[in-house]
Amino acid sequence: MTARKIFVTTALPYANGNFHIGHIMEYIQADTWVRYQRMQGAEVNFVGADDAHGAPIMIAAEKAGKTPQEFVAEIAAGRAQYLEGFHIAFDNWHSTDAPENHELARQIYLDLKANGLIETRTIEQFFDPEKNMFLPDRFIKGECPRCHAKDQYGDNCEVCSAVYAPTELIEPYSALSGAKPVLRSSEHFFFKLSDPRCVEFLQEWTQNGEHVQPEVAAKIREWFGTRTNPDGTTSEGLDDWDISRDAPYFGIEIPDAPGKYFYVWLDAPVGYLASLKNLLERRGEDYEAYMADPRLEQVHFIGKDIITFHTLFWPAMLKFSGRKTPTKICVHGFMTVNNGEKMSKSRGTGLDPLKYLSLGMDPEWLRYYLGAKLNGRNEDIDFNPEDFMARVNADLIGKYVNIASRAAGFIAKRFGGRLGEVGSDGQELLAALRGQSEAIAAAYEARDTARVARDVMLLCDRVNAYVDANRPWELARQEGMEERLHDVCTTCIEAFRLLTLYLKPMLPAVAAQVETFLQVPPLAFADAQSLLGAGHAIGAYQHLMQRVTAEQLDALFALPEPVVEKVLPGGEDIAPTITIDDFAKIDLRIARIVDCQAVQGSTKLLQLTLDAGEGRTRNVLSGIASMYQPEQLTGKLTVLVANLAPRKMKFGVSEGMVLAASHADEKAHPGIYVLEPFPGAQPGMRVR
Repeated sequence: MTARKIFVTTALPYANGNFHIGHIMEYIQADTWVRYQRMQGAEVNFVGADDAHGAPIMIAAEKAGKTPQEFVAEIAAGRAQYLEGFHIAFDNWHSTDAPENHELARQIYLDLKANGLIETRTIEQFFDPEKNMFLPDRFIKGECPRCHAKDQYGDNCEVCSAVYAPTELIEPYSALSGAKPVLRSSEHFFFKLSDPRCVEFLQEWTQNGEHVQPEVAAKIREWFGTRTNPDGTTSEGLDDWDISRDAPYFGIEIPDAPGKYFYVWLDAPVGYLASLKNLLERRGEDYEAYMADPRLEQVHFIGKDIITFHTLFWPAMLKFSGRKTPTKICVHGFMTVNNGEKMSKSRGTGLDPLKYLSLGMDPEWLRYYLGAKLNGRNEDIDFNPEDFMARVNADLIGKYVNIASRAAGFIAKRFGGRLGEVGSDGQELLAALRGQSEAIAAAYEARDTARVARDVMLLCDRVNAYVDANRPWELARQEGMEERLHDVCTTCIEAFRLLTLYLKPMLPAVAAQVETFLQVPPLAFADAQSLLGAGHAIGAYQHLMQRVTAEQLDALFALPEPVVEKVLPGGEDIAPTITIDDFAKIDLRIARIVDCQAVQGSTKLLQLTLDAGEGRTRNVLSGIASMYQPEQLTGKLTVLVANLAPRKMKFGVSEGMVLAASHADEKAHPGIYVLEPFPGAQPGMRVR
């Protein structure tokens, strides 16, 4: 049989920050699938890259006093510790700012243009009068025109997944300055996704049951139907896609269009091809010939928040530029903590991958736990610390590793480290294990690693039941039972090899240790149909894995210890007495911080977007940047002085004030502490 030839990618992380646990979950899922394919003999190229372009990176680099290239390079330099730490083995990690991506993106654009699918239009685009620049979609926020969720980005809604033009947002505001953007005319380039050729192709490609999961196909069908626009009119089918942005912009300049750049979502997926091209050319292989091979499968692993780009724009770009379209788009859900709670570092529910590794926690605990949760469907999964500890300790230690530890010592001490013959009951047990190889392989192929974990642990139960029934520790004390002891322990070691083979894609480091212990070459799936056999010599057994402890999990989710001074006087006298009427003049309201951003050009201010139950949001500038990172405040409740007159400041208008505590002598006792109400308070409630 000819070996499968597969090109695999994960979604490209935006190069403005470190990896978070969602990235690691996706990479582990893809890496597990790739490792399984290689165990089946497939030829796989597994590549990734940093998504390096766009206004957010340009703005962040400017704020940091760096060029965009320097800023991205610093982020990229920190990737290896995550990937190596969790045994995620990409064949290549590249950048969308690489020469290969510039070349491929421009050529794809020119091919689409030659096919009559690019046109220019003069559009009205939002312009920030305070920043003096056209606003990228991600720097415009407002109310979704479809589902009316607040504070959604200018290109798509994270609540209902709708895609729209920024001008469709209700009550838009600039995320850079807080100012209300104004419309100005600009010539833009559009990919004609509404062209009947594109629509016909995408309807067939997304709905034929081959390329996306059924639940994803159902979601895509909604985008082909009739929808109601904000002005009350209706639209049918797909909208054309605005693929250009105006200078200043960090990206790839459009051929023959000075001052115009590709929108980052055009060149980002091209980065998949660019990373592959870079890899192949470094090996001396022909990229064009590789892509032209009809056997080649192209598989993308992505999160559910970017379905639109990967199931509509990307396949159409490839198809109508004369390139191979994806074989599969594998969509996964999000990850939550403690029965659905959103990740939050400030609330102690964030799972920091580097902190996990720094605590000495085994990366294969997490690989197995995530594998035991993921099932190949577009569903959210939950990380529960108690469940994590129970699964790892019960499954991996109590069931799997325990099998080797109960038998290896007897083989080494009593039988010179060599296996013996397997009796009839052992043969029956091993046949049952070998008989599950096809079902386990099918589950891996479908990315249903939850089923793999479940089935392998059931097999572990059968092996452990065999051990308990034969009690080798008692056989070792009985005269005349030497042969039976050898038989039982050999059966356990043969079974342990098969179980390791089945778990290897999820536990590659443990599997490598077992291969060394058993003195066998790297395990492949074909090895499930054979045994080591009598006389095979094994090495000295070393303990393979430690148990998870409650102390490790407590440390993983612990908040940083607050700095407490020995003397904490307020530093100032109580203010003069007021009457209840004086107090009643101040309208204090519970408000939720729905968004928090750093203020460019200021080291003291943070820009808070507050929901005080008024049916709109307020912009408040607060001098608390020395104490808080924006992500620490987003989602928190606080107290707002709601009837304070708006104040025009250098960086925008501030519509109120949040309450915070500080010492009178700020030099001696630095620190500003935002007040946070108890859970149960709701935005709009008055503080009395």
